[in-house]
Amino acid sequence: MSAPITALPSPTPGARRVVHCMGTVFSFDVRTAGVGQAALDEAERWLHRVDEVFSTYREHSEISRLGRGELTAADCSDEVRHVLAECARLEVATHGFFSIRATGRLDPSGYVKGWAIERASDILVAHGSTSHCVNGGGDVQSVGGAAADRPWRIGIADPLRPRTLAAIAVGRDLAVATSGTAERGAHVVNPHTGVAPTALVSLTLAGSRLGRVDAMATAAMAMGADARAFVEGLDGIEAFAIEPDGTTWSTSGWQR
Repeated sequence: MSAPITALPSPTPGARRVVHCMGTVFSFDVRTAGVGQAALDEAERWLHRVDEVFSTYREHSEISRLGRGELTAADCSDEVRHVLAECARLEVATHGFFSIRATGRLDPSGYVKGWAIERASDILVAHGSTSHCVNGGGDVQSVGGAAADRPWRIGIADPLRPRTLAAIAVGRDLAVATSGTAERGAHVVNPHTGVAPTALVSLTLAGSRLGRVDAMATAAMAMGADARAFVEGLDGIEAFAIEPDGTTWSTSGWQR
């Protein structure tokens, strides 16, 4: 659901891996010495586990079976119950603009991918990493900086000008998620109307924890013209947006 966002390359050596999962590409860039393949193996296994449990394209995934009524929430794994509880809280916090039934069927993907990336990052932290970046289909969770004296620089793609960056988010311990039309077209709908909003072609949110940031990006995109006021009211999250005519705007704390 995100436009391509890429952690800009650095010559610093480290443990790296690319994983194909969930119909997209995940990349790991670990800069902490001594954190190697075992940590990446565990993080990769976690991503595949999430795909098996939450894929709406797998007929026998827990989330598909739950959606068809073959399971109840009590029958499901701890991960599914956690996600359902978080999504319920997010729906209340966004006045219903984040919804796991926005299209009429059960689909928590607007939270799951960001949460999965965040948890993959936590696995690397548990293995001792203090400097890494995990990028999943353009949504990014970073820890520390790219180096001791250098923050991460995360490029934000311009959907109106292919292969061009519209802006760069710079920071440490940074989570960045984009909701927009670059990869999947106008796929975000307003749950209250069932119509895809047209006020924005790209909306990027930056904060500290990707699960929340990604979900709020989806909700704010669904709000259309009301997105800016909504994000201004969020604690610890800022936004950068692109309108259909190429006009850009950002919330008051984006420059920080």
